[in-house]
Amino acid sequence: MRYELYYWPGIQGRGEYVRLALEDSSVDYADVARGARDMAAMMKIVEARSGTPPFAPPFLKAGKLVIGQTANILLYLGSRHGLAPKAEAGRLWVHQLQLTIADLVLEIHDTHHPLGPSLYYEEQRAPAKKRSDEFWKERVPKYLGYFERLLEGSGGAYVTGRKATYVDLSLFQIVDGLRYAFPRHMKAFEREIPGLVDLHNRVAARPNIKTYLSSDRRIAFNEDGIFRHYKELDR
Repeated sequence: MRYELYYWPGIQGRGEYVRLALEDSSVDYADVARGARDMAAMMKIVEARSGTPPFAPPFLKAGKLVIGQTANILLYLGSRHGLAPKAEAGRLWVHQLQLTIADLVLEIHDTHHPLGPSLYYEEQRAPAKKRSDEFWKERVPKYLGYFERLLEGSGGAYVTGRKATYVDLSLFQIVDGLRYAFPRHMKAFEREIPGLVDLHNRVAARPNIKTYLSSDRRIAFNEDGIFRHYKELDR
């Protein structure tokens, strides 16, 4: 079965967590909005008045299924492509961790858009600076410290032990994105999370991920996505 991933074509965003899972699994998929069918095909599904239309991208078509929400898509893919534990308890645990990552992703977005996405960054510079300072003082240590502790206690190279799951791929993206958006802060903080840094490097070296990262399928970080680099927020 060929999967169809629907997401905005010019950014990594929340769709990137799904792309990493698809690429690591070496499954056949089309990144629809980046191809010849582009945005029209995506919006037709979102705006449908019947069936089970998603609220917004990303969503995945798998045969007749239309699956929305990043964590929900990964729950589906993980159990089918060896990126989640086989036992129900393990699958739920990994899903829970991905939902926690989703919370973190929202907080990362809010560092540059604390007053809402409908306003330009330039209209909320002062609140963004205040939010970013609080993010690095309080939120980053809480979130990344949590995952660092899980790695320390996992008994293996990955969060749940010896085998990688989609959560490990997502944590790679978190570290990579924070390095882009906040290089100064991240350089100083990485000494607190050596396990996550090692995990990032381990995921980057996985054969399929390594190939993906060097390909044109990997969209570069930019100032339209979730991870945005503004020098004034990284001081």
